[in-house]
Amino acid sequence: MSAAPASPMPGFNARLAARWRDADTLLCVGIDPEPGRYPAPLVDDPDRAFAFGKAIVDATAEYACAFKPQIAHFAAQGAEDALERLIAHVHAKHPGIAVILDAKRGDIGSTAQQYAREAFERFRADAVTANPYLGSDSLAPYLAHADKGVVVLCRTSNPGAADLQDLPVAGSDGTTRPLYQRVAEKAARDWNDNGNLSLVVGATWPEQLGEVRAIVGGDIPLLVPGIGAQGGDVQAVLQHGLNADRTGLIISSSRAILYASSGADFAEAAARAARETRDRINRHR
Repeated sequence: MSAAPASPMPGFNARLAARWRDADTLLCVGIDPEPGRYPAPLVDDPDRAFAFGKAIVDATAEYACAFKPQIAHFAAQGAEDALERLIAHVHAKHPGIAVILDAKRGDIGSTAQQYAREAFERFRADAVTANPYLGSDSLAPYLAHADKGVVVLCRTSNPGAADLQDLPVAGSDGTTRPLYQRVAEKAARDWNDNGNLSLVVGATWPEQLGEVRAIVGGDIPLLVPGIGAQGGDVQAVLQHGLNADRTGLIISSSRAILYASSGADFAEAAARAARETRDRINRHR
C-alpha cells in the first residue's frame, strides 16, 4: 500500500496564530546583518552572514513568533546564498516559526511575478513584505500564493511616512481619509480573498495603529516594527493593536536584539534581549 500524501503546510496566518498560542509570544526577531557590526569572532569569517544569522536564530527561537530577514542586508554583501541557507535552516530546525522576507517589493506584471517567485520559490519564505502603491495588480502575484503571507505596507514607522501616507484621499462615498486608512480599507475589503494578507503599521504611531485595527478587524495580523532602536512604546502598541484574542500582532525588533553584544557572547546576549522583550510584551497583554 502506498503511503498517504503528506498534509499540506497550513497557511501563513494559521501558522502564525498557532505560534502565538503555543509559544505565548508576539515577538518577531529581525535579522539585518550589517558589515560593520559583526561580533568580533565573526569579522574574518567568509561565511559570516550565515554564521551570524544562524547563531541568532538558534539563540532566540524559543522567544520568537517569526523571523524577519532583510534581503538588502544580505544582497549588499553578495550573501544571497547565505540567506537561502538561513531560511532553510529555520525550516529544518525550527519548523513552527515562520519566516517573513523583508523585501518591500513593488512592481507590476511579469516583474512582480518574478519577485513572487524569488520570495517563495528561491528563498522559500513563508511571507514577504510588499509595497501597495502601484495598486492591486502589483500585489496579485503574491496574493495568488494562498499558502504564503503578504505583508503590505500601510503606515510605516519612519519619520517621512507622513509625506505621502497621511495625505487626505476621497473615497467613493465622498468621505476623506488619510491614504494609509484607504490602504487598510482596500486590504480588508478587496485584497484578502485568500486570508493571507497582513499590514505593516509602525510602533511609532500607536494611535494610527488603533485606527487601522478598527478598520480591518481582528483577523488581519499587523506587523509592527519600531519598538527597539526606533523607540516605539510597547504598552501603547498593545493597547491599540491587540485583537479580541490578545494576539494579532507581529512585534518586530532587530538591532536591539542582534547587537546586544559585540563580543563572543553575542548569541547569549541576543537570547537575553529577546527573552526580555518577549516578557515585556507579555506583561502588557
